Amino acid sequence: MRIVVTGIGMINAVGNNKDEAFENILAGKTGVDKITHFDASEYTVQIAAEVKNFDPSEVMDKKEVKKADRFIQLGMKAAKEAMEDSGLIGTEYDKTRFGISAASGIGGLPAIEKNSVILETKGQRRVSPFFIPSALVNMLGGFISIQYGLQGPNTSSVTACAAGTHAITEAVKTIKSGMADKILVVGAEAAICPIGVVGFANMKALSTRNDDPAHASRPFDAKRDGFVIGEGAGALVLEKYEDAVARGAKIYGEVIGIGESGDAHHITAPSLEGPMRAMKMAWDMAGNPKIDYINAHGTSTPTNDKNETAAIKTLFGGKENCPPVSSTKGATGHCLGAAGSIEAVITLMAMERGIIPPTINYEEPDENCDLDYVPNKPREAEINVAMSNSFGFGGTNGVVIFKKVK
Repeated sequence: MRIVVTGIGMINAVGNNKDEAFENILAGKTGVDKITHFDASEYTVQIAAEVKNFDPSEVMDKKEVKKADRFIQLGMKAAKEAMEDSGLIGTEYDKTRFGISAASGIGGLPAIEKNSVILETKGQRRVSPFFIPSALVNMLGGFISIQYGLQGPNTSSVTACAAGTHAITEAVKTIKSGMADKILVVGAEAAICPIGVVGFANMKALSTRNDDPAHASRPFDAKRDGFVIGEGAGALVLEKYEDAVARGAKIYGEVIGIGESGDAHHITAPSLEGPMRAMKMAWDMAGNPKIDYINAHGTSTPTNDKNETAAIKTLFGGKENCPPVSSTKGATGHCLGAAGSIEAVITLMAMERGIIPPTINYEEPDENCDLDYVPNKPREAEINVAMSNSFGFGGTNGVVIFKKVK
């Protein structure tokens, strides 16, 4: 069974729609700046990649906005763009065969923080009755399924920074198993709140380059000092190839390989074998084609970038056999559970347009990171097959491979 992508959408710190975001990524722009969601002036980390100028009432009824935390609102925005892009809105299809595969690493963390403080300082009666529905990860899929009347399988992946990619692999498995014909994949995250930033900062996971936000996220660079927390959402419509062809849909690419693995190693530090096995599983499923581009997990942390580089070299049998690799997190920051969905959209757009997005802020090579990272400027290239990687805390890994449909 062939499964293809017929609609895409995204919102992140460099753009409120897929075209704006992709053009700014190609232009080497970054969305990292001083935090404005709250006063972070006394915190160790004062920078993040925030979505700008977003009005949730554009995609939700104003009465519903207060019932949904920001990650749901951002997910609604990306889902709307993907559904409109797919050409399915206003057409006839079996809604019981159209499902949703949602993802978020943390979900409504700002709502949890806010209402916990309210309970402690103002008492039980002041806690919002909408608190629980606004914070649950699966409410992302709940809100969106109601919006579009999607009555097929409604699942959620909550696998840290691999969640967005796992939502895609879950969708593929659901369609292949015969439980659905179409799946809307949506990964969304909005955890830029005091407890979210401080929690990651105290793990020493975040960059502390507060005096130079624009250069703080620098994947694979020797002077990288941690990731920059980002927010956003990515969405993809997946469906059977024959259905897409029958309705004359635009096809962005075919999913030809998926891979999942567990490190069973450490709760936060990755192993080399786990990511490599996920990549190999996807590559083997795809039939070991020539990979023209890898959108790396590339977080800008000392450990991940070194480890991912080693895993890629192990998979392909040495540096000389590896394809070009880039990380777009210098632009978007690390969007946690939304990263995989956003980066899948970026990968598909790169394949469609024949251009590899750059790894920005790459200034000083690291001897342990010695691949072709497409530094600082985009590169025109024929991309027929592309891989997108996501790895998460807890040793959870997800990989997807797309192929251009000619």
